[in-house]
Amino acid sequence: MKLIGSLTSPYARKARVVLAEKKIEYDFELDSPWTPDNKVAQINPLGKIPVLVLDDDTVLFDSRVIVEYLDNVTPNNKLMPAPNRERTEVKRWEALGDGVCDAAVLIFLERKRPAKQQSADWIARQETKIVRSLEFMSEQLGENTWCIGTHFSLADITTGCALGYLAFRFPEIDWRENHPNLARIHDKLMLRPTFAETAPQD
Repeated sequence: MKLIGSLTSPYARKARVVLAEKKIEYDFELDSPWTPDNKVAQINPLGKIPVLVLDDDTVLFDSRVIVEYLDNVTPNNKLMPAPNRERTEVKRWEALGDGVCDAAVLIFLERKRPAKQQSADWIARQETKIVRSLEFMSEQLGENTWCIGTHFSLADITTGCALGYLAFRFPEIDWRENHPNLARIHDKLMLRPTFAETAPQD
């Protein structure tokens, strides 16, 4: 099994954390659609990372598809409950965390364009999505131990990866000060080797 991704992608990090939490052996191949001569589009027609290549050469893409597959590969350390209301809650947290990352990545890419081509309105729109989402996350988390209550799940992994990406790329967004409960859960996640060893880096 091979995972293709970068050290900065929050989506690749989500897959790496799940692989580590599930104790699944794999090879990690560094590649990114933004690097010259990359091979991502030759493997994933969408030209995105992460990409999971199975032992039979089946290719899986989109982090949501990948992590759901991985959670079902082995019965240990289940990260998603069986289909029920709780599973829907986990998937909602995943959509929220991925949505924060989507908005953050769009800002990052927009700021890489020549200054005259950048859209301040577009950036502001994405920033508003992030602010609203962080407020919603904080409200939903409350004083819970984990995102969906008392046990660790994919909801926490996705939330931690989103918060970690914001800390890495957007230190000016002071979510730690504004939402102490999000800071608390992020700090707790960073005590896990699976998070500490996958922290984003250039």
